[in-house]
Amino acid sequence: MRAVPLAARVYILGAALLSALCAAPAVCPAADVPWPAVGLLAALAVVWGSALPRLPLGRAAAGPDWCGPVLLAGAFLLPAPAAGLVAVPAALLGPVERRPAGVRRLWRVARSALAAYAASYAFGLGGGRDALAASHVPAMSGCPGFPHALAPAVGAALVLGLTSAALEGGVLVTAEGRSPRLAWRGRTLCSLVPHLAHGLSGLTMAVLWRSPYGPAAALLALPPMYVCARVFALCHQERAAHQATVRALVQAVDIKDRYTRGHSERVGRASVMIARELGMGGDRIEALRVAGVLHDLGKLGVPTRLLRKNGPLTPEERRVIELHPEYGHEMVRGIGFLGEARDAILHHHERLDGSGYPHGLAGADIPEAARLVAVADAFDAMTSTRAYRRARPVPAAVEELKRCAGAQFDPRMVDALTRALDRHGWPTPAAPPEPRPLTSAGRRRTADPVRGEARERTPDHARGRARGRARGGAPECARGRAPDRASDHASDQRGNVPPAPPPAPPPTSPPETVSVPDAAPQAGRGPSPWRPGPGGAA
Repeated sequence: MRAVPLAARVYILGAALLSALCAAPAVCPAADVPWPAVGLLAALAVVWGSALPRLPLGRAAAGPDWCGPVLLAGAFLLPAPAAGLVAVPAALLGPVERRPAGVRRLWRVARSALAAYAASYAFGLGGGRDALAASHVPAMSGCPGFPHALAPAVGAALVLGLTSAALEGGVLVTAEGRSPRLAWRGRTLCSLVPHLAHGLSGLTMAVLWRSPYGPAAALLALPPMYVCARVFALCHQERAAHQATVRALVQAVDIKDRYTRGHSERVGRASVMIARELGMGGDRIEALRVAGVLHDLGKLGVPTRLLRKNGPLTPEERRVIELHPEYGHEMVRGIGFLGEARDAILHHHERLDGSGYPHGLAGADIPEAARLVAVADAFDAMTSTRAYRRARPVPAAVEELKRCAGAQFDPRMVDALTRALDRHGWPTPAAPPEPRPLTSAGRRRTADPVRGEARERTPDHARGRARGRARGGAPECARGRAPDRASDHASDQRGNVPPAPPPAPPPTSPPETVSVPDAAPQAGRGPSPWRPGPGGAA
């Protein structure tokens, strides 16, 4: 138990001791326990557990406990201490996929035994055991018959699911350090719904067990549950394949442009934050996460030089960039499981005032998923560094979203993101990879795929400096271009980032003294009295 935190060790040992105390009355000499029935049900649980398909997620909390029908049949037929013992062999002999195996086996034994004990106790407390016995014993005419056992059976199934969910949440809090709200969120409902079906199957097994045909007839209730388990496993495999498809598409976009690496996942995370703040359901949240992750898929059809261009785009280049939503929509048109994510991919660059692209939709005509993803996309684009501009702080990005709310962005989505950021914060994105070092000649060494050796490549900015020196002038950034304003303008043409306010016009008349560093004289003109000369003096 060295790899398990101390709090989790105490929790698991406490659960194991409690389960042992609950089962202790069954092993007392004076206890009236039908041991043949306990042995048969325990063996059936072992065989049934080994025959079930393995879930692809490999986590006990990923799906329902498919031994539930056998455990509930034991809870209906046996006293509470003996019902807890039915779950022990299957929990001990079941496969363990992660270490430490001994601790995990002990935990499964304690959890299953406590849940079965609680279900059997609740069934007996509700009078279900007497009603079940009266349905096959004519002498017990004073007791209600089989129909009166349905309500206690449903209650016992709910108790089994609630106990398992509560114990699982506790071990997640102590072992993984999760908050109680996150540990139990969604786990209760996922446990109750399958166990209701298990309760009916377990009651059917118990009725057939007590029938004149004996325990062999009880096996007739298991084949339908096997079919359900098989379908459940296939659904998990299909969902895993969907997630693998989405990851592969995202990886292709990240490989194309190193400056946007991680951007898709962050937009998906911000989309989930907005959706949860708006109170959307689980399936809708997952669809919006996928929409945020795949929103830039169409950039696979855009030339890489345009995505990495360090400067404003020409009108022709802008038209090429604006085709990427339609490219992405065409790529995912035939993928049925994406649902409304396809609309978000196509329309996430639309604006509320109708000036967006590709279709110029306005207001409520823009799908809600697209309005949500547009806010998430713009927020992450502003708070991460790109090839054409630096990252902005989170407060500045939020203020920019608020400034553009109503014209470009949906104010409802902006408010939801603001509240989510105030509650959960936002991690700082990692800086993009640094460019490879240059050689002494200003060239970058790259691998030649044809010759199989390294060759030297002159980067774009080095060629620009060389052309500037050949023309007798200064490089572009030294000839008076403001890098920050130019990069803001480029960001406006590259995505959902709001445009920066226009720069203030230059003064009409020069001041008395002006100091402009490192500005080269223009060709064909003499040294201006307002510019420094070759020696740096005005």
